[in-house]
Parts: sequence; structure tokens; C-alpha cells
Amino acid sequence: MINVRGIKLSLHPFFVILMLFSVLTGHFLELIVLFSIVLVHELGHVTAALIYGVRIRSIQMLPFGGVVEMEDHGELTAWKEIGIAIAGPLQNVVMIGAALLFRELGWGDGSFLSYVIYGNGMIASFNLLPILPLDGGKIVHAAASMLFPYHKTLLWSSKISLTGSAGIVFFSVLPLLQGEARIQLNLLMIGIFLLYSNWMDYRHIPYRFTRFLMNRENRYGDAAREGTLAQPIIADQTKHLDGILRLFIREKYHVIYVMNKQGGLIAMLPEQRLISAYFATDRSPFLF
Repeated sequence: MINVRGIKLSLHPFFVILMLFSVLTGHFLELIVLFSIVLVHELGHVTAALIYGVRIRSIQMLPFGGVVEMEDHGELTAWKEIGIAIAGPLQNVVMIGAALLFRELGWGDGSFLSYVIYGNGMIASFNLLPILPLDGGKIVHAAASMLFPYHKTLLWSSKISLTGSAGIVFFSVLPLLQGEARIQLNLLMIGIFLLYSNWMDYRHIPYRFTRFLMNRENRYGDAAREGTLAQPIIADQTKHLDGILRLFIREKYHVIYVMNKQGGLIAMLPEQRLISAYFATDRSPFLF
């Protein structure tokens, strides 16, 4: 593990296994190029995060990218999250452009530059798949969270990611199922990692949603400064409190209109009132 200005850089065990395989098969040079591409890809994420004022805790390198652990106290908006996610593949586009220019000008070895172009294209394309924690999955989730209730986006992004991860595992063993005596081992390891990671995320949805509610305080100040219109939520007086909180949208501030069975207005409550009641030790599961 390397520590650079408080940022811990480490290799995931899958990357170490891939390094051992590359040494045994004589493809160590290709792995060094791949590692360099992945590192520049991750530095794109880190640079974008630092520009937005987000503190980076650690970077863990994976064969297809990496995992950047950031400190988020509710200040990371959906647009900032999209910007950070897209900054990685953008570095791959820049490197592809540079390699194409070098090849056109006759600078460097043509086959090496072709591998650089292929490697960058592969890393960028794979990372843009709509599977968490890949960049494409983060972009889709952040974009959806601006339009749909946050709890629903957590649930469906996890389900889509689980399905996509299972699809990668299936594709890796497809040659074997078709009668060929081989499997795509690298792809299989990546698929298993993604499947396990998304299964754990799916199990932790309640905790992730609780953290979302705990960080809503920053949304109050933003709404007041921006003078934005509140997003209304109409709720029956007997509706479960948890069910109302699951209707909250990430970038919106909510006012809840509590109605009786006759359609009359009983109360108009700001969202922080419901969140406070939810975290109170003696809270009732219902509004009234």
C-alpha cells in the first residue's frame, strides 16, 4: 500500500492474481500498459473529485478500473457525481486521441500504439456499462436519482447491476457451454467480483438509505439559498412514515400535505419534521 498526501493507493487481490497469470503466460508488458491506463483513468476521477472539493481517502486498483473511496457528507450532488464518474472514461478518450496522433505522425512503435488504443477502448467501454460500481452504473444511478425517489433508484440500480453482473459471468463461461474446452478467466473473475459487490450493496440498501436521510440537512440550506420550489407529497394521515420518506427525491426539497379520508388538509409538514420523527427513539410508524 502506498500513501500519497493522505491518499492510500493499493492493489485489489484480483489485480495481484492477474499479475501472476501475466508473468506465467509472458504478458507482463501488456499488464504494465493496462495498469498505466487504469491508473490514468482513476486519476481522472480523483482530479474531478478534488476540483469539486471532495476529500479522497483511498484508491484501490482493479483490472478494469478502480474503486475511489471519497468522503461524502451530503454535499456531493448528482451532477457532481456524474462529473466525477465521467472524468475517468474521458481520460481514456484523451489517451486514444494521443495514440492515434502519434501513429499518424509515425512516432513510436505502431503495434504498441495499437495496443494502447485497444486497451483504452476496452477499459472505457467496459466502465460505461450500466453496472455498479462501474462508471456507467454511477452515471445512470445519479441521473435517475434526480427524477425518481432515491430509495427506488437504490433498489433498481442494485437489481440491474446484479443482473448485469450475472450476465458477465454467463458470458465468461459461454465458450464452455458451447462445447469449447475453455472459459474467459479474466472476465469470470471480474464478473464474480461485481456479482459479490452488488449483492452486498443490495443487502445494505436500508443502511445506504438511512445515510441519505441523515445527510438531508444540507438540502435545507441549499433550498433556502436557491429559493427553489418545494416538491409536494400528498399523504394520507394513516400512511406509514417510512413509506413517505421513500418518496423523497435526491435533489428536491419536500413539503408533505397530510390529508384525512374526506380529502381535507390536516397539516403541512416540512420534510425535516418527518426525518426528525423517524430518527426519534419514541417515534410512531404513522404520521398521526
